[in-house]
Amino acid sequence: MSAPEVITPLSEPPWLSGAPSPYYDASHRRLQAACRQFIGDNLSRHALEWETAEEVPPHVFGVFAKNNYLIPALPAPLPVEWLKRLGITKMPGEIPVEEWTYIHSMIYGDEMSRAGLAGPGAAITTGMAFGVPPLIHYGSRELQEKYLPDLLTGKKRTCIAITEPEAGSDVANITTTAETSKCGKYYVVNGVKKWITNGVMADYATMAVRTGPEGSGPRGISLLHVHLKDQKGVSRRRLKVAGQISAGTSFIELDDVYVPKTNLIGKEGEGMKYIMTNFNHERLFISVGVTRQARVALAAAFEYTMKREAFGKTLMDQPVVRHRLAKAAAVLEAQQAWVESFAYQLSQMPKAQSDRELGGLTALCKANAGIVLDECARTAVLLFGGNGYTRTGQGELVEKIYRDVPGARIPGGSEDVLLDLAIRQLVKLFQEKVKAAKSESKL
Repeated sequence: MSAPEVITPLSEPPWLSGAPSPYYDASHRRLQAACRQFIGDNLSRHALEWETAEEVPPHVFGVFAKNNYLIPALPAPLPVEWLKRLGITKMPGEIPVEEWTYIHSMIYGDEMSRAGLAGPGAAITTGMAFGVPPLIHYGSRELQEKYLPDLLTGKKRTCIAITEPEAGSDVANITTTAETSKCGKYYVVNGVKKWITNGVMADYATMAVRTGPEGSGPRGISLLHVHLKDQKGVSRRRLKVAGQISAGTSFIELDDVYVPKTNLIGKEGEGMKYIMTNFNHERLFISVGVTRQARVALAAAFEYTMKREAFGKTLMDQPVVRHRLAKAAAVLEAQQAWVESFAYQLSQMPKAQSDRELGGLTALCKANAGIVLDECARTAVLLFGGNGYTRTGQGELVEKIYRDVPGARIPGGSEDVLLDLAIRQLVKLFQEKVKAAKSESKL
């Protein structure tokens, strides 16, 4: 009989370390085991190599698509009708598509980040996670019929293209325009998009554009499904960024790009509403992955300090080292509990209710995940010492994780913007409830 595996402290969330949890059932454990094996074999064990090379081999996306490991990146509940039409009835772990919840999504997102690096996983999932949902939720039947089959099966790739050089988190002030052509059949798109993850790899983009007049603010924004590959007027190039390099962060220029009017997603002028709803899934998905990155960094530091000797004893024997680890561990496990609680709440609430009541808190959770990663990654680099400042050798992984920190604190809504947004939305929701309560009391 083989001895049970003994894992490094802090290297797994409590439920995978043997602790009881109210959230997980047999389906969750099947999914986790399936993801651990498939993602481990096809992504995690290569992630450091690919991030160093700054690119995930193109065939990997196809491997994930063929084995239904792209669709779990979509928000729950899954588009059951569409998936069954395409012959997809079960997710990894033999989970029926209609039984998939946000807890399953969280497990998948956690395993996709288990290598500790955001870039390789983002190279695979970003388009499906953030570019496809607006088509599912708001696209016309005609638009869905034309594009969803190839997108859901991974034959084609998309991305989400919102940010611009002068409008990062300030989405309401994007300047890329979409004006109606003289014949009335097209939008003519002009402008630039910057920091677009997967932009150089994608066939299409779900793109935020200004269809209203200058100065119309959020009421003038619409979403379009825009062809990128081999499209006249579109030019793309990779941006040199500090971290998440293999995810393909891109700069996209659009010069008189003709987009059929039928490629409008939803209604003209309602793009801002669609974007904000989409952000809730994006921010939680990021939170899950970032929390796992923080765990990988801290577990690596824990393991290193138990064997590294200085001043005649291991680093773990130094009280100051234990104190550093303890502070980081406290915020990490608090963030883990928050993410799990969020996933459970989302699995129990209708989408419209969760969008309204959890939007601000989702923004706060994402912002806090970046803060926690900063603490854990910085702790790891400091405890690795010179090795943590070196791009090769023992500290290579934690050095790369530390370079991912800004990518956790800026995309999906910059940290300071999200902290403010969270409180403003909580105040707004409170005021609405107070007003409703007063109205009821007068009846």
